[in-house]
Amino acid sequence: MRHTEEPNSSDGPTKDVVQRGLWFEEFALDARYLHRPGRTATEADNVLFTTLTMNTQALHLDAAFADAQEPFGARLINSMWTLSTMVGASVAQLTQGTLVAQLGFGEVSFPHPLFAGDTLYTESTVVEKRLSASRPGQGIVRIAHTGRNQDGTVVATATRSVLVRCAPEGDDR
Repeated sequence: MRHTEEPNSSDGPTKDVVQRGLWFEEFALDARYLHRPGRTATEADNVLFTTLTMNTQALHLDAAFADAQEPFGARLINSMWTLSTMVGASVAQLTQGTLVAQLGFGEVSFPHPLFAGDTLYTESTVVEKRLSASRPGQGIVRIAHTGRNQDGTVVATATRSVLVRCAPEGDDR
C-alpha cells in the first residue's frame, strides 16, 4: 500500500492509502515478496476450475478413479489452478494498476501435488529487470514465483515476464 496526498473530504484522517502494485523502479532484486494470506484449495475450486477449462482428466474429477491410482491415491488439485492462484496472489502486491501486459511464462514446474484442504502460500523474487527499449516509460521485469503448501513443501514454481509502468515524473514514492 502506498500513501497519497490526495485531499480527504471527511473530518477523519488526512491521508488516503491506495493499494497498487510496484512501479518499475520499486522492484527490488534483493527482496522476497511474501503474498499473504494463503489460499486453501477446496474440492469445489478443483471441480469448478477443471470443468470451466474443459479438462476432463479423471485425476481431478473422479474420486474412485483417483483414489485407486498410485502414487497419490487421491484427487489432485488441477495444476493450472495452482499456477493461476499462485500468480493471482502476487497481483495486489506487485502489479495491481502498474501492469501494462503479461509477456509470457518461462519455466513452470509442479514438483509436488496440491490436494483439497492444502493451503497454497506464494512468494516472489525479481530475477531481472530492464527498461524497455521500445516503450518509453515502461520496463520489463522477470519474476520467479514459488508456491508452497502449509508444510513448506514446494508445489509449484514459475517464472514470468511482465511489462510495467515506470513511476510518473515527480513521483517520489
